[in-house]
Amino acid sequence: MEGAATGDRAAAVAARMTTVSRHYFGGGASKSDHDLRVDIIENIEDDYGMFVWPCSIILAEYVWQHRSRFTGCKVVELGAGTSLPGLVAAKVGADVTLTDIAHNTEVLNNIRKICALNNASCTVSGLTWGDWDEPIFDLHPDIILGADVLYDSANFDDLFATVTFLLENSPGAVFITTYHNRSGHHLIEFLMVKWGLKCLKLLDGFSFLPSCKAASLQGNIQLVEIALDKEKHN
Repeated sequence: MEGAATGDRAAAVAARMTTVSRHYFGGGASKSDHDLRVDIIENIEDDYGMFVWPCSIILAEYVWQHRSRFTGCKVVELGAGTSLPGLVAAKVGADVTLTDIAHNTEVLNNIRKICALNNASCTVSGLTWGDWDEPIFDLHPDIILGADVLYDSANFDDLFATVTFLLENSPGAVFITTYHNRSGHHLIEFLMVKWGLKCLKLLDGFSFLPSCKAASLQGNIQLVEIALDKEKHN
């Protein structure tokens, strides 16, 4: 009986830790007025890759508002975590590959569960920035997505090495990322110069966010579109 009780307590703890959040797009972006709903399984007491962060909400909204651009495109989301932007892209007709750290099986399995919950047909793959394993050579995206992937400066070079490789491997591709402006855009500019990239567009993340979503978010969040600087890659 003690073993059963212990198991019940463990199950109860797991249940408390896990929640499903609902995200609305189009219309009034509300429960009663929307064109698209995406449900996300979050673990609010565990890995940061299993929580929907503000940068993800803003990038997902950007994808929705530019959905005609994504329809029929090949999209790769880096550091996908709960994968909200990539799932919106899939729902509007993109061919989507969702990636996260290769050894983080818990996050990758959660992504698969989220895809199933939303009836989204996405490829889920382990991809660790800076590692040149076989899966990365098969990716030829038109658009690369990354929400809050610029959070740890120790990983910046590995991230930009991976992004640069994918852009070189996919002529005409762009990298769209949202990030908290913790260190100022000058840091992003430095990395772009270092890796032979250029900024195509820079936006305040709240400038296009519906007021009902902006009211619940905080921070100085930027969205930037990045491409190869062809003059530096000739």
